[in-house]
Formats: sequence, structure tokens, C-alpha cells
Amino acid sequence: MLGLQYFSFADKWSPLFLAVMLLLTAGYFVLIGPLSGRFPGSAEVPLWRRGLFLCGMLALYLAQGGPVSLLGHILFSFHMVSMALSYLVAVPLIMLGIPDWCWRAFIKVNPFRRLSFLAQPVVAALLFNGLFSLYHIPVIHDYVMLNFAVHRLYYGVLFLTSALMWWNLINPLPEQRRLGGLGQVGFIFLNMVLLTPACGLIIFASAPLYATYSNPDVWARAMGYCVSGNPAALLQAFGGPSFFSSLSPKVDQQVGGIAMKFIQEFIFASMLVFVFYHWYKKENGQDHAESSASSGDLEDGVLNRA
Repeated sequence: MLGLQYFSFADKWSPLFLAVMLLLTAGYFVLIGPLSGRFPGSAEVPLWRRGLFLCGMLALYLAQGGPVSLLGHILFSFHMVSMALSYLVAVPLIMLGIPDWCWRAFIKVNPFRRLSFLAQPVVAALLFNGLFSLYHIPVIHDYVMLNFAVHRLYYGVLFLTSALMWWNLINPLPEQRRLGGLGQVGFIFLNMVLLTPACGLIIFASAPLYATYSNPDVWARAMGYCVSGNPAALLQAFGGPSFFSSLSPKVDQQVGGIAMKFIQEFIFASMLVFVFYHWYKKENGQDHAESSASSGDLEDGVLNRA
């Protein structure tokens, strides 16, 4: 499929990155299992939360180490899918999979308290969307793709700023929440607007913007960081990225921009529905009634056991 059969198992599945992801996942289950008793207020982590964490880790692995990552070095459309999976899908799923008592423990020992202003809603939104847009300026994108250390560093910073952005929407700690229902709605629209110029530049460009997806020589150099063997052999075997797709570089670029915007709109539209639903319940007193009922049930259970 899409020429993946021409690459080795290691090229397609990145065993070292897979091992790191498996170790992190194992560490998560040890943390919420045998080690949970060391955390104040710890409780059994429900199955749905564990499932969200696993889905987030799977999405991150596929985007940064699995076949999607390899395809993202070949076709710009898959590059944008990889970005969306990494920062709009994996990050919130992983964050939702971590229980609140873990978050409280992490925040308590946070060595970066002086940088907490970066988590302010407007700052976080500008940071992530600004860095994402900056990355897709052609000269910067090609430079990052051709320098392995810069590439890894930039992606790591994007991951952290994405987490800061999502923290304002899915923060599980009531005492840490900065935004109410109306604020969350405004924050969602702010993020949707901030990403639009970059996607518009990509979609409506009159010519291919990125040498790493249109110039065979530059593409081969960039591919040298994610596949084994001599990059010159890639040129000899395939001639360039056009070998793997019938789409022209310009159309592939447009598909990538549309895919990124569509995925972002879908995810944030879903968040809007979620926010409006809980805002409506709160305004009608349903959340308070449900919380009171739950507290009453809990108290009855404690009295019965006593």
C-alpha cells in the first residue's frame, strides 16, 4: 500500500521508538496500579480512562514511529495527518487517560512553576498555533526536515505547547481551571481561527511550497533520517516522491491542508458540543443536582458500612 512494501520492517515500525512507547505504557500501568497507594487520594482508575490513554499512545506511535510517520516523509498529505494525530488526537487522549490524583502529584513537584504563565489560555493558544504555523513556512519546514536534531527538538516543543493548549479545555482539576463555559467556547474559536492562515496558505498556494516533497534530491536527504541505507539509493530506486502517488505535489499539498483543517474543525466542533452540553446542564442546575445525589449516595454507603 502506497509503496510501503519497498521498505523494511524497521523503517515502517521503528522498533526503538516502539520499545520506548511500550515502556512508557508499562510505567503508566505500574503507576496507577502497584504504586497508586503512594499518592494521596488515589483511587481505582476506570477502564474507559485506561482505554483513552492506550488510544492516545497508539495514535502517537503511529504518527511518530509507525507507518504514518514514514508516509509523512514521502507525501505532504500524510505529514499533515501525522501532525493532526500527534497534537490534536494523541495529546488530549493521553491527558484524559491520566487520573486527577496523578495530575495533583505532578503539579505539586512541578519544577517549572515559574513558567506557569505559559499555560494561560491566550498565551497557550498563541504558542501552539504560532509554532505550528511558523513550522509550515516553507524555508523553516525544509530546514527542520533536513536537520534531525532540530526536527526532534521542534516536535518535542510542539508536543509540550499542544499539552498547554489542551490543558485549558480538558483540565481535570477544578481548582486549576481558568475558563468557564463561555471562556471555553471563546478559546475553542480562538484556536480554530489561529490555525486558519497556515492552512489557507497551504491550500491556496499556486505552486508546491516544500522542497522536501517536490525536489527529489531534497526529498532523498530528508528521507535519510527515517529509513536505513544510502539516500542516493532512494533516488536510484524511486526517482522521487512522485513514485508513491499519482497526485502532483501541488494537489498532495492541497489535500494535506484540507485534511488538517477538517480534522481540527471536527475535533474542536466535538469539543464545542461537549462544552455546550455541560454548560447547559450547569445553567439548569443538573450538574449540581447530580453531584448532590452522588454525595448523598456516598454518605448513605458510608453510614450503612458503619
